[in-house]
Amino acid sequence: MSAARPRAERGPLRWAQLLQAPHRLAFFLAGVNLLLSATWWAWWCSFGDGQVAPVLPAGWLHGLLMVCGFMPLYFAGFLFTAGPRWLQMPEVSARDVRPACLMLATAWWLVLLGAVTDSRIVALGQGLGLLGWGLLMHRFAMLTWRSRADDRLHAKLVLASGLLGALAMAASVLGLLMERWDLWRGATWLALWGWVVPVFVVVLHRMIPFFTAAALPSLDAWRPNWLLWTLLSGTWLQGALHLADGTVLQRSEWPWLRATLALPWGLLVLGLAVRWGLVQSLRIRLLAMLHLGFVWMGLAFLLELHPDPLLSVHALGIGCLGSLVLAMVTRVSCGHGGRTLVADGFIWSAFLGLQGVAVLRLAALLWPATSGWLVPAAALGWWLVMGAWALRLLRWYLRPRLDGRPG
Repeated sequence: MSAARPRAERGPLRWAQLLQAPHRLAFFLAGVNLLLSATWWAWWCSFGDGQVAPVLPAGWLHGLLMVCGFMPLYFAGFLFTAGPRWLQMPEVSARDVRPACLMLATAWWLVLLGAVTDSRIVALGQGLGLLGWGLLMHRFAMLTWRSRADDRLHAKLVLASGLLGALAMAASVLGLLMERWDLWRGATWLALWGWVVPVFVVVLHRMIPFFTAAALPSLDAWRPNWLLWTLLSGTWLQGALHLADGTVLQRSEWPWLRATLALPWGLLVLGLAVRWGLVQSLRIRLLAMLHLGFVWMGLAFLLELHPDPLLSVHALGIGCLGSLVLAMVTRVSCGHGGRTLVADGFIWSAFLGLQGVAVLRLAALLWPATSGWLVPAAALGWWLVMGAWALRLLRWYLRPRLDGRPG
């Protein structure tokens, strides 16, 4: 007979719980936006193409939503939970970040609405998102500025990446208003390679060695700063290559440049994954999820060798970033919700399902003749896997901590 769930796990859902900690509010809103964007894309891939005339090209909107629609809110939940500890500063109240988080969430609701009605609503939503993110970055900048911690490097790099994110969001608004779709496209690449991926690189450099050494004492928390700068430089160079593609150079005409940038950094990431304890981590599911997400980053770099840029982008977006979001958000939600730091059968199944979704999407690109059914299958798979995971965690945020502590 299975043990009964704790009383708090079976208690009523209360909206007031969202204001008990920053991660509750931000992660809840991020989960809602993830659900909405996944639902829209699954519907569009399955039924929408040819049935509805979108205001914006659906593929372009999908790219921007995947990068900016929910990631900034997950970042906010993490930064205002772990950030004060990094910086040895007092905790931040959820009420302090509530206006900005609500702006960010509402922004992408407006974008989705405007995508099928009026481009001006899209622009309004994007502008609201820019304002919300700007407010969050201002608060994080003040935390970093006032901190007297000896090591503020990771916080400063996250802040710099966040400012590039604000620039990318502003560029996407201008691209829409001016009907400069090359600017919109460039803004999406800048947001991905200048903001989202660097934030993950910085956080992984700090957290993977720490978490691994804590769980497996035989391993050391090796993370020299030169390694961080090397990883970031590879990310920035890839971003520059994507921004330049179609303008100052053509991707298909410079295979040696792609190889020069992709091969060394891809092999570095895969080698680093082994050095950080990939093999040993496989015994601990929650830790393995972090390591395997990092492996996808190395594979995404190597797939830059392929002429089709969408291959590496989907390996990065679904395999790497999707896996890391699932792993890191689950870890924070368990640790700050009074739950045991384990990936139970449901979480592990969601993670494995996500790996299958990534493989399906890559297969659709490698064998275009199958894309008519593999793309909808991958979109539905993303919706099912990430939607089920998000729905489960949404309930956590509306209930008290299981251990009875505040937060």
